[in-house]
Amino acid sequence: MQTLIHPELKGQPKVEEANSILRSCVHCGFCLAACPTYQLSGNELDSPRGRIYLLKNLLEEDAIEGSSALHLDQCLTCRACETACPSGVKYSRLLDIGRELIATRQKQRLPVRLLSQVVRLIVPRDYLFRPLLMMGQFLAPILPTIVAGKIPPVPGSINLATEEPSAPRLRVLLLRGCVQRAATPNVFIALKYLLNEKGVTTSSLTEEGCCGALDYHMSAHETGRRRMRDLVDRLDDHLEQVDYIVSTASGCGATLKEYPIYLSEDPEYVVKSRRINEKVVDVVELLGKFDFSCVPIRASVHTPCSLQHGQSIDGEIERLLDKSGVTVTRSARIQPCCGSAGSYSIMHPGIAGRLRDRRLKALEANSPDVIVTANIGCQLHLQSGSGIPVMHWVELLQQQLVETLDEDDASFT
Repeated sequence: MQTLIHPELKGQPKVEEANSILRSCVHCGFCLAACPTYQLSGNELDSPRGRIYLLKNLLEEDAIEGSSALHLDQCLTCRACETACPSGVKYSRLLDIGRELIATRQKQRLPVRLLSQVVRLIVPRDYLFRPLLMMGQFLAPILPTIVAGKIPPVPGSINLATEEPSAPRLRVLLLRGCVQRAATPNVFIALKYLLNEKGVTTSSLTEEGCCGALDYHMSAHETGRRRMRDLVDRLDDHLEQVDYIVSTASGCGATLKEYPIYLSEDPEYVVKSRRINEKVVDVVELLGKFDFSCVPIRASVHTPCSLQHGQSIDGEIERLLDKSGVTVTRSARIQPCCGSAGSYSIMHPGIAGRLRDRRLKALEANSPDVIVTANIGCQLHLQSGSGIPVMHWVELLQQQLVETLDEDDASFT
């Protein structure tokens, strides 16, 4: 795709990067069938190919109309198009660059801007989010259904007696996440228990902070990068003491693995983030090294976009659960976005609700006892539309565990 860059934008490294990505697109259209928003609207401007044309116009004109910006804003950034693209177009990176340019040239509508600021203010700050969540849980019975459906239930308390092994096989640093530590704290407890039972020592950061994904993907790029640098510094201090760094939220894990891209203009942090990346793994990559035995239960597996497209890990949760004795119901193999997409379900509830209902129809088709996923946002979003319990698959594995094996289950390289 030939692009005539606007004179005011020529020479900017990110613009040159965007131009290189545009040139790799051959207009084949494979992305259309993979795009959830295009499937709903049938409008090509709501497809990756259409949005690429809008971004091309932005680079050529150094301006964008409000209606065009809306089509870009309504992208889920699910990255299904990247998985489908035979040319390897780095669409999500192109969109990130485009959104950053738009943020400096066009103000969002006031209601959208205020809602975005409120979300970004509250969610990453545990001292604000936790009491507001508890208040919402207390008032849920009298709140409107559309509001109450977004509030996760109070998690039941679990007391898992476990000790850190004295002669550890591995040392793992566990990240708690922002929303997850307040809304579903049992996931962290369950994972710690599973690892300790397998002879793995666990640790966590005293002050973790946010991984930066929320701010960055809501076009507050500099704030997002600042949070990323802060977390990089905290993790860098622990690198010599741990073998792996693990997040049970696949969205956070995908962001961590791409820190070198987000921080590409800062040589010091590129080096630091690459060192960290050598130890960042998704929880399924780690637990997949062990054998577990579970009480049978029927589970339908939802693989988040951040796992199957962002981290290119697909089918591993099903394989691990199936091997452990869980009966995995077979829904449609292709798993389109559920509509959660970070803050998307808050900013675009109409589209998100339609995508959620479509995904649940497939997940519930074979009458599972439980639906499991790997990302906190997807978990809460799916639960808001389902009468079947939705939980993180790590929590299910811990609940159904009947025994652990002491022998050396895997090779760690």
